[in-house]
Amino acid sequence: MPRSVKTESHVMVLVTAPDLKTARKLARSVLRARLAACVNIIPCIESHYWWQGKLEAGTEVLLILKTTVRRLKGLEVMVIKEHPYDTPEFIAFSISAGNRRYLDWLERSVLRKVTSA
Repeated sequence: MPRSVKTESHVMVLVTAPDLKTARKLARSVLRARLAACVNIIPCIESHYWWQGKLEAGTEVLLILKTTVRRLKGLEVMVIKEHPYDTPEFIAFSISAGNRRYLDWLERSVLRKVTSA
C-alpha cells in the first residue's frame, strides 16, 4: 500500500538551459557528482523575461532536479560553475511530502560513492 510521508530534507530544483545539449551535460555532471538523484529534462519551453532592462523571449530547456537539503549547496555551486548563462536560474522548492520508497531511494542515490560513470 502506498505510504506518503512528510519530509523537510528533500528539495526539487528548477534550472533552465539554452539547449538540449547543455541540459544533458549539466544533468550528467550533477548525477556523476551525486548532487542529484534524478534530473528530468523538458525540452522546448517558451520563456519570457526581463534581461538588462529589455523584455526578452526565447526557447529553453527546463531541468527538474531532485536532491536533498544537504546536497543543495554543492548542486548550486556546480550548476553555476558549469552553466553558460551569466545568471542561470536556480530555484529550489522544499518537498513537503512524498512516497517513502521514492524519498529513501533519493536519499541513498546522493550518498553513494561513485563506482562508475
